[in-house]
Formats: sequence, structure tokens, C-alpha cells
Amino acid sequence: MDIIMPVLAGVIGIVAGFLIDRWLVAKEQKTTGQSTEGILKSAREEAETIRKEAKLAAKEELVHLREEFDKSTTERRRELQHREKQIDDKEHNLERKMDLIQTRLDDVAKRDERLTEMERRLRARDTELDELIRKEVMQLEAIASLTRDQARVQLMQRLEEELANERGTLVRRHVEELKQKCDREAQRILVQAMQRYAGECAYDRTTTTVPLPSDEMKGRIIGREGRNIRVFEAITGVNVLIDDTPSAVVISCFEPVRREVARLSLERLVADGRIHPTRVEEIVAKAQQDIESETIKAGEEACHVLQIGSVAPEIVKVLGRLRYRYSFSQNVLQHSMEVASFMSMIAAQLKLDIGTAKRMGLFHDIGKALDHDLEGTHALIGMEFLKRFGERDEVINGVGCHHDEVPALTPLAALVSVCDALSASRPGARSETTEIYIKRLEQLEAIAASFPGVENCYAVQAGREVRVIVEPDEINENAAFRLSRDIANRIEGEMQYPGQIKVCVIRETRSVEYAK
Repeated sequence: MDIIMPVLAGVIGIVAGFLIDRWLVAKEQKTTGQSTEGILKSAREEAETIRKEAKLAAKEELVHLREEFDKSTTERRRELQHREKQIDDKEHNLERKMDLIQTRLDDVAKRDERLTEMERRLRARDTELDELIRKEVMQLEAIASLTRDQARVQLMQRLEEELANERGTLVRRHVEELKQKCDREAQRILVQAMQRYAGECAYDRTTTTVPLPSDEMKGRIIGREGRNIRVFEAITGVNVLIDDTPSAVVISCFEPVRREVARLSLERLVADGRIHPTRVEEIVAKAQQDIESETIKAGEEACHVLQIGSVAPEIVKVLGRLRYRYSFSQNVLQHSMEVASFMSMIAAQLKLDIGTAKRMGLFHDIGKALDHDLEGTHALIGMEFLKRFGERDEVINGVGCHHDEVPALTPLAALVSVCDALSASRPGARSETTEIYIKRLEQLEAIAASFPGVENCYAVQAGREVRVIVEPDEINENAAFRLSRDIANRIEGEMQYPGQIKVCVIRETRSVEYAK
């Protein structure tokens, strides 16, 4: 307050002086003609009035400043009191926590003392137990007349013998279980593949019957002195059988492509009505061109149905020729497509390359379209043909090894022979005449009976198995194994058959005694 009053008085003096100066200047401008005394009197009165107003304003400002000071002081005092209370509460909480910590420290110290005492007792007990065990071991060694090391060696030897026997039993059991599991899985995969595929049944196709509008057409086919039929048979390479069958002639040929050309040519000649040697040559040439186009179309359709990738045009053309080829009355192109389907199904089950599997199956018998022109087996011919036109090595190996003429280098290559047998042995896939069937069974039994020591042999399961009964005095167990292998090798080398043939050698020993 001592500082504020002088400041306030100075401020009032400055304001009063400023106001007086302004009033004097204004007064001089307004009252130029008044006297000096009047002006001074008026100025004093007005200055007094201004001073009084300034003093009142200063007092009001002083009161306002004092009120603001008191208010700020009161708020500060309240804030200090609140903080002091908070500090007191924190000190109280700290004291309470220190008491709890001290209590827990006392409990930990007591527990430590108890644990130390228990550890001392346990050590003393361990010492007593070690001494007792040492005495017991000495007594046992004295009773058994064996030291500890000698007893350990004997126990280990006995344990090793027991474990060796048990290990052999477990290994043999696991091998048998694994073999049974593999056999069941293989059977499941093969059966599933066969069940998923439904193909047509095969029938003998060595002749073709061509219908005629009338029996008069037979004479026109024969021609004057038989020249028409001779030219037709010479160009097509077939036999035309004209008998008493009404309104029909029969074309006979074991080569299906030539038979198909002859059938198409004869149907066109009959429809045209003009039958003479020159016309026969023209029609047969046109039919050959049409059949060649059909073969290309058949190859392309097979690749499209199986979704085979890019194939060389030469391979497609030769593949289509299989449409007119038959093996044991089974269409070779249809058989190849079946094998490709089986290959893709089984490859999918075994997590192998499906695209490569299809190519192997479709091309595996492509050599049958060329075997009448080249020397060698159809597997090797097909392998060389595919190699010449840039087919992949793994596909070439699969084609060449499906009759075990070259070794299989991949699992897919080994699978081709399996799927080939599946397609060939499928019910209705192939048909045989009775004479061929009986001849094969007789040859099978004759091969088995030709070995020394064989007592009897029987072909069973439609020639799929041959059972050989041997003399037990002449053939022992090892010789029976060799005999089965030798018979199988003879059958593979001398016979032609679809699928596989099981050779079962039976050796029986009988002991006979009479009670008198």
C-alpha cells in the first residue's frame, strides 16, 4: 500500500496538469475577448473540479485493486491448503505401506530360518541313507558273490538279448503290416481307377458286310470275266466274298485300314452305279485320301478329349491310324485312351504329373501303327518314332518300357505297364475265339509240365494262373522258388497273352505211419 499511494498521486498530478493545459488552450480560443482575471478564476474553479474528480477516480481504482488483491490471495491460500492435505495423505499411505513391507520381511526371515533347518535335517538324512545303501550293496555282493560291475554286465547282456529278440519281432511285424497296407492301398487305387472308367466292350472285327440294293449289283461288282472284282481286290488288298447272302457282300481282311478303305470304296461304287476298272481306281484313291483325313481327325480328337498339350503333326497322324487297328479285337486307339485315363487317375492319387502320365498312356502303343512297315517290337518302334519327332525323354522311356524291354527310369514309366494290363484285362475289353483260348491254356500247361520234378499242373482263372504241383523229394524249398522263376521266364519268352500270369509252385510233404 505504501508504494501504491505515491504512484497514484503522481498519476493524478500528471492527468490534472494535462487537463488544465488543454482547458487553457481551449479557453484562450473561445474567450479571446475576456479578461485575464475572469479566465484565471474560471480556470481555477474548473481545475478544482477536475482535481476532485481525479481524486475520486483514483480512490475507486485503489478500491478495485485492493479487492482483486484480496481475491487472488484467498484463492492462493485455498490452493496451498489443498496441496498440504494431499501431501499429508501421501505420507500416511507411505507409512502404511512401510508397515506392510516390514511385516512381510519378518515373515520371509522366519521362513528362511525354517528352510535352513529343514535343509540341515535332509542332508543328515541323505548321509544316513547313503550309508545304509552302501551296507546293503556290500551284503548283496557278499550273498551273490558278484561285484556291482559284474552284476551290471550280466544285466546288460540279458537286456540286450531280450531287446534283440523283441526288436526282430517288431521289425517283422511292422514289415508285414507295411506290406499289407501297401497291397491294400495299391488295390484300392487300381479298383477305383477301373470303377471310374466305363468303356465299350470289344468284339471280333475281321469282316465287314456291305449292303446292296439288289442281287443284280453282285454281277456288276464281279464284272466281265471278273475283271472288276480282281482290280478292286488288287488295289485295296482285301478279299470280297460274294455268296448266296441276299443283297449283301462281305469284305474280309485282317488289316483294318485296308478293310475300311475297301468298304468305303465299295459303298461309293454301289451308290454311283458305274463300276469299271478305271472308276474303281478313282474311287479307291479318293477313299484313301478320305481315310487319311479321318485318321488325322481321330488323332486330334483323342488329344483334345484327353487335353494333351502340343503334339507334333506327324505324331497326330500316326496316332489316328490306331483307330483302324485292333489287338485281340480291342481297338488300339480306344485302348490307348483308356490307358491314358487310368494313368491320369492313378497319377492324381500318387501326386505325380498328370499331363506326363496322359502322354505316356496315349502314346504307349503308337508303334502298332508302324510295326507292319518296320522290324522290331511295337514298344521299341514307338520309342524310336517319338524320339525322332522331339518327344520328351520321360515319355519316350514310358513307351519303351511298358513291356519291360528297356528299364523304367521314373515311377510313371513303371505305371504304364500296370495301366496297360488294366485296360487289357478289363471285362469285355478283349475277346478271343475258343480255339485260341484252348490253345493258350494247353501251351501254358505244357510249359509248366516240361520241367523235371513236376507232378501235375493246372491252368486256372481263365489262364491267369498256373498251379504246379511238384515231387517234395525231388524239389526242396529253394528249388521250388527257382522253378517258379524259370517257368515264369519260359512263359514270358514263348507266349503272347494279355495282362500277367501267376505261377504258383506247390510242394507238399506228407508223413504217414500205421499204428498196429
